[in-house]
Amino acid sequence: MTVHNILLLGANGQLGHELATALQALGEIKALTRAEADLSQPDVLRATLAHITHSFVPTVIVNAAAYTAVDKAESEPQLAHAVNAASVAVLGEVAQQCGATVLHYSTDYVFDGSGKKPWQETDVPHPLSVYGQSKWAGEQALAQACAKQVVLRTSWVVGTHGGNFLKTMLRLAAERDSLRVVADQVGVPTSTALLAQVTVQIIQAMQGADAHDPRWGLYHLAAGGETTWHAYAQHVIAGARARGAVLKATPEAVHPITTAEYPLPAPRPLNSRLNTHKVQHTFGLTLPDWQQGVDGILDVLFPK
Repeated sequence: MTVHNILLLGANGQLGHELATALQALGEIKALTRAEADLSQPDVLRATLAHITHSFVPTVIVNAAAYTAVDKAESEPQLAHAVNAASVAVLGEVAQQCGATVLHYSTDYVFDGSGKKPWQETDVPHPLSVYGQSKWAGEQALAQACAKQVVLRTSWVVGTHGGNFLKTMLRLAAERDSLRVVADQVGVPTSTALLAQVTVQIIQAMQGADAHDPRWGLYHLAAGGETTWHAYAQHVIAGARARGAVLKATPEAVHPITTAEYPLPAPRPLNSRLNTHKVQHTFGLTLPDWQQGVDGILDVLFPK
């Protein structure tokens, strides 16, 4: 196996933290935190990367950095687009110059959530929010800037590191006797461990592939099955209690509400299902059900 030089951005984030460990199997990693590679200023990022790649020439660039404050993005559209689109274009340009591969992550929020069918890669995005618009713009910018790129659209990301829905539910369940959670949005919690594992497999599979290889491009990647935020919260609380967590709220005390009853600045898609047939077929993957990833996180948070 060729030993890669891997440049990882967003190394201190929820996904970046997981990738920093998983990617070690592939070679030498230069992991950059948000402070070390600031995607909010594309021109500064370009200069930073020019300096870094003078001595560390990457064969793979993995971008786990993103502006993910979905509601805040509605009032900070320029910042969201700088991080999620303009700077992604810079990464693509740098990779093209180095002959490197880029792995980048996107989101189910590029879709409007209509219908009940899982979204396919061929479906035309229609984002409802600034966040979704900025992520879609980033996908397009990367595809234009770099030939050897893989974009993994995923959903409802959760991990042991950083903040996420699972940890929020645990905190609220410890503070309150009952919770109200949206029950009409359907999607799939996807663990950072799964994303990191598949990233490693794709990098290995694409090793040596030229710019014309048809496997480059866009894929949907999420765990198996589907659920609602409400049922997800019930599963988390039941699992935590079974592992000895002291919580005031029980699963039965998680009450379903509609999206309309919980208005937020940024609209959420009601249907976040992603069709993952393409990534499974192309790379020979079998994706575990979402419960397996969530339970794995609970095992880490509440070791027996």
